[in-house]
Formats: sequence, C-alpha cells, structure tokens
Amino acid sequence: MNNRVSIRAKKALGQHFLHDKNTAQRIVASLSGTPATVLEIGPGTGALTAFLLQCPGRTLWAVEIDRESIAYLQKTFPQLQGRLLTGDFLSLPLGDYFSEPFSVIGNLPYNISSQIFFKILEYRGQIPEVVCMIQKEVAERLACGAGSKTYGILSVLLQAYYDIEYLFTVHEHVFTPPPGVKSAVIRLRRNAVGQLACDEALFVKIVKATFNQRRKVIRNSIKVLTGDAPLPAHRYFSLRPEQLSVDEFVELTSLIGNSSFVIHN
Repeated sequence: MNNRVSIRAKKALGQHFLHDKNTAQRIVASLSGTPATVLEIGPGTGALTAFLLQCPGRTLWAVEIDRESIAYLQKTFPQLQGRLLTGDFLSLPLGDYFSEPFSVIGNLPYNISSQIFFKILEYRGQIPEVVCMIQKEVAERLACGAGSKTYGILSVLLQAYYDIEYLFTVHEHVFTPPPGVKSAVIRLRRNAVGQLACDEALFVKIVKATFNQRRKVIRNSIKVLTGDAPLPAHRYFSLRPEQLSVDEFVELTSLIGNSSFVIHN
C-alpha cells in the first residue's frame, strides 16, 4: 500500500497523511488492548488502520469525512465493511453506534482537535482511553500542569477526568504533505473520578470564564458570572487561573456554588 500517491490531501480538511510505517506502528502500539472496540478518527489513507486491523481480538470502527479517502478505504480494507462511518466525527451520534466502552485513536485534523477533545469529554463515561497525534504545542498544553504559561481551558477540563501522557514527538518529514509544525502523540487514560465534587456545569463555566481573561486575577475575571456581588474571602480570588490545579478549580467552584449570589450565564 503506497500512502504517498493514492489520495490528494485537502487543505480544507487539514489533511496531512502519515506515510511512515514505523511511526504508525508505534502509535498503534501505544493503545492498550482494552476495551476491544476502537474508533479511529480520520483514517485517511489507512496508515494506522492497516496495523489496527492486525491486532487480534480488536473490533475496529472508523469515521471519515473525505469521499476520496472513503472510496480508497473501502477498496483497500474490505474488513471494515459496515464499520466505516461516513461523515463528520463532531456531529456523529456516538451513542447510536456504541453502547459499551470504546477507545479512540487517530491522527487528528489539527484545525479541529480542540473540538474533538470537547466531544470526547461528553462521552468520557464510555471512552477510557485515547491515543492521538496532534500539533506538538497543543500536546504540550494538554499535558502540562498548573503554573505553565500554556496551561489552559482544555488542560484543566481534560485533566479533571483523564491522566495525560506526552508520549513522543513526530517530525514533519513523515507526512505527505509535511505540515508546517511538529506533531506529537499523547495518551489519555480515564482516571478514577466518576464525578467532580462540585457542580460540573459550573466548573466548566468557571474554567472558561477565568482563562478567557487569563491576565486578570480571578476576582476580576469571574465577574462575568457573579456580577458585582461580594465574593467569599479566599486566596484563590487573588490568583490567576494558570496558578490553580484541577483540584483547586473544584474547590473554587464549590466556594462560588455555595455562595448566595446568582450565577449569570
């Protein structure tokens, strides 16, 4: 199978096809054997697909939006018949296809990787593991801890429910066409947190509100939710959001949630 020439990469879809078999094999090997069901996002020319189908006891599904790639995959991997879904992962009703836990793997389109992670969070009860290749800077941001300048909204929201490992860096030359940035492979594994010890919807609002004005201390950035109501006395309100760990954001949410003022949407 020659991944270099079969399909034309489309810039609008953020396509950069992985053609290095060693890298593909290494990515697939980073995924554990459980659960047995795996969903590949954007298989493209099937660089990962070829190795995933060789894994014994694994049931592989794939979702692809590009018609040219779909035709290629249908011809090259007939084993996927009935399990190659056509369309956009972001609008895919995952619950219609998966009633049991499933893992996610893929070389994610860099232009929508954040949106993909938000959808994974929606299905965190069913997705215990994710192995994916994304832009190196984004991978570093997701895996970093509190205190880092790159620590942000997705860092906190994902780390609330997943342990995140930065596995390895991938250089530009293993793609066709080569992207203008380096890439990295990360692994997310569901942690033991079933539900946060706070109002989870409010937690999300607070994380987004504070990081959207990350240069301000929380006392000022949180006003978008609390208005001018007096805040409880606590040191968190004098800090900037990147200084708070996930657990401290949970505490902050409880402080605000247990106060008497009305939360503005």
